[in-house]
Amino acid sequence: MSEVFEGFERQYCEISANLSRKCTSAGILEGEQKKQRVSEIKAGLEDAEALIRKMDLEARSLQPSVKAMLLAKLRAYTFDLYNLKSEVKRITSTNANQATRDELLESGMADTLMASTDQRSRLLMSTDRLNHSSDCIKESRRTMLETEDLGASILHTLHQQRQSLLHAHNTLHGVDDNIGKSKKILTDMSKR
Repeated sequence: MSEVFEGFERQYCEISANLSRKCTSAGILEGEQKKQRVSEIKAGLEDAEALIRKMDLEARSLQPSVKAMLLAKLRAYTFDLYNLKSEVKRITSTNANQATRDELLESGMADTLMASTDQRSRLLMSTDRLNHSSDCIKESRRTMLETEDLGASILHTLHQQRQSLLHAHNTLHGVDDNIGKSKKILTDMSKR
């Protein structure tokens, strides 16, 4: 696993635990103290979101076998962050019914976001596989073209060798004819 991802993960867990404690304590505060605590929580939520984005980038830059595991963790952290956001909305809402309605909407959005993130990760994995397959096809095509060029070169060399052999054969045939004529002449001379 990536040390960078683990560092971001530790930071996120610390921020998340701290935000949970602050949410719990903000629920019992009133007035200006509550507003101040809520603004601290919102700043912490922004930091947590930034860490999740960093973890996402780091996870996507790793090998597919490690990436899948880290993206699953990341989905859990994203869901945790949305729970914290819904808790902050519940705390800041003056109407309890409004808080409940917002919480229900947030949980639906979190589910949609998780499904979207899951679909995105599957799409990215499919794209990676497709790119890998395209690279393999390109490499196979390049190898095929090299083999074709080599085969053409071998055929050209074989053609030249055939021509040389035919020329040597014709020359030997001519020499053989000349030897036959010479033999005939010698035989005629010996008879005289």
